[in-house]
Amino acid sequence: MSVLEVKDLKKSFGKTDVLKGVSFNLEKGEVLSIIGSSGSGKTTILRCINQLETPDSGFISVGGEVFFDGNLEKENTKERRRKQLLVGLVFQDFHLFPQYNVLKNVTLAAELLAKERADYKQNKKAIHDEIIEKAKAILGKVGLSEKLTNYPCELSGGQKQRVSIARALMLEPEVLFFDEPTSALDPELTGEILKVIKSLAEENMTMVIVTHEMSFAKAVSSKVIFMDNGVIEEEGTPEEVFDNPKSQRTKEFISKFSD
Repeated sequence: MSVLEVKDLKKSFGKTDVLKGVSFNLEKGEVLSIIGSSGSGKTTILRCINQLETPDSGFISVGGEVFFDGNLEKENTKERRRKQLLVGLVFQDFHLFPQYNVLKNVTLAAELLAKERADYKQNKKAIHDEIIEKAKAILGKVGLSEKLTNYPCELSGGQKQRVSIARALMLEPEVLFFDEPTSALDPELTGEILKVIKSLAEENMTMVIVTHEMSFAKAVSSKVIFMDNGVIEEEGTPEEVFDNPKSQRTKEFISKFSD
């Protein structure tokens, strides 16, 4: 069973058809890069899967759980939140809480969820200590062990984005999504983030990355989708899409990034 399944996904905003029937699957451990011009529907796919937008029609499942089916009745808040934990989303503009330090930004969601555990009152300290140690380990993995007590205003853009990645990893999502994770960064800081994402790929983290970084997409992906005007114009391995594209539209897009 695919860890991510999207079938005939459609979404309009007013009279504008943004997604016109998008379908794809992703197996556990695969990395999918979604490329295409601005306005082609890339970010809307991510927002629909992460339940930030409601599709007009189609089907979405993550980890065997149905996220959207046009025939499903509206879910209650608790059920919706449970499913949202199966996915993690790293935004291009960080979305960190400025009033909390790095460690608190990473542990906050886990601490709130822990309060719903039946044994929370009896084991509060042990649970809290476990969360802190887990957060420290993840922050170490993204190279931020020395920044635990720093606040977002004291961090570079690359460091802020690594905090965002650590926060998403903290909840152990089935699939981790990135929406243009380097678009707000200069080239030097971009390298920091791409290195972290590549290390996650080497650990078999299932990921979907919307990106304009073509060389990175080619290097890290298992699959590449080229979106154009709300549809998947081309899909295949990085070698197929970048080195031997079949569609004329894909060839035109790829050529813009060639030396």
